[in-house]
Parts: sequence; C-alpha cells; structure tokens
Amino acid sequence: MAQFTRLEVAQAMKETGMIPLFFNNDIELSKNVLKACYDGGARLMEFTARGDFAHEVFGELTKYAVAELPGMIMGVGSVTDAGQASLYMSLGANFVVTPVLREDIAIACNRKKVLWSPGCGTLTEITRAEELGCEIVKLFPGDIYGPQFVKGIKGPQPWTSIMPTGGVSPTEENLKGWFDAGVTCVGMGSKLISKEIIANKDYAKLEQDVKNALAIVKAVRK
Repeated sequence: MAQFTRLEVAQAMKETGMIPLFFNNDIELSKNVLKACYDGGARLMEFTARGDFAHEVFGELTKYAVAELPGMIMGVGSVTDAGQASLYMSLGANFVVTPVLREDIAIACNRKKVLWSPGCGTLTEITRAEELGCEIVKLFPGDIYGPQFVKGIKGPQPWTSIMPTGGVSPTEENLKGWFDAGVTCVGMGSKLISKEIIANKDYAKLEQDVKNALAIVKAVRK
C-alpha cells in the first residue's frame, strides 16, 4: 500500500521539479543508484519496469527506501494495464506512470487514491486524463512535442500540470526551455543516469549530477 497520498506525491513533484527514471535487474546496483539520487536531493524515483521479474526488484527497492531513505517516494513507470498497476501498488508504489492513456489504469489507481500520470500526446488525451482525475499529465515522448507544445496547451488550459519525459537533459538551456513553457516537473532518465555511470558504478558522480540538475531546476523556475 502507498505510503504517500496522491496529493502529497503531486506536491513533491511540484516542489522538486524533477523525477529520475531508472531500470536495472541488479538489485544491489539499483539500491546504490537510488541512494545516490536520494543523497543528491531527489525525493521521487520512477522505476521504469521494463524487464522480466522487474516487480521483484521494485519490491526490494521499496523496502530499502522505507527502511533507509526517509521521505523517498517510490513510483513505477512503463505500466501498460490495470493488472500491472495493481501488482505494483501492492508492492508499495506511490505513483504509477504509463506510456499511454488507459482508463482501466485510472480506475485501478483512483480506487486506491494513488497518483497516476498517463502518457498523452494530444489536447484531447490530456483533457480526458484530467476528466479521469489525473493531477499531472505525462507528455510523452517529450522530444517529439517540445516546449512549444506545452506553451500551446497552457494557453487555453492554464490549470493543466505537465511532466515531459524523453528529450529532457540536465542542462540549463534544456531545462529553462521546458520550465519557461510552463511544465510542473520533468522526468529524466538516461541523460541523468547514464550508461557510463552504471557501467563504472560511479555513484558519487550520479549524486553530484542530481544535485546539479536540481539546482538548475530551482534557478530556471519562474
């Protein structure tokens, strides 16, 4: 069961402005990545569950976060149906992120008051997600749409909260473009937790990179 309410999760997303995204089958490596992000100041982690037995890794990571990383909000990404969402919620997922808009996932998450963020690519999808109770919409893939798309949405719908994922990098130019357009937060995967960091197990670099990215987010926000 979720430790944090959906409103608490949404508030943390708004306050920190960034969610690291990560997946690996190695439990110990994943714990080290999670701790480095936490030590760098991140308070949310989206575990992009894309591999076999990913739920087993997520379960161990969530237990670790509860025991060792107070205030760390564990969520799951790449969820494709309600059954998968329910499985991860039973393992302690505090938020559920999906690549597409699926109403069965909305129903499953809303029933347990767990924040869900569906991947949307049109204003119609975004509006439907909000009608289904979505607090923060995932714009995916972000690099296809870009900040101008966000700016266009915020015109007629200034109440819409958007989190782009894909096409977000930890540079001042990139992050300023997104936040100037009006995003609530960003999701950042391999541009932040790079293959080189994982291969070299350079957790000190990851911690510093997370710190730097959060500092840029804070600086470029209006």
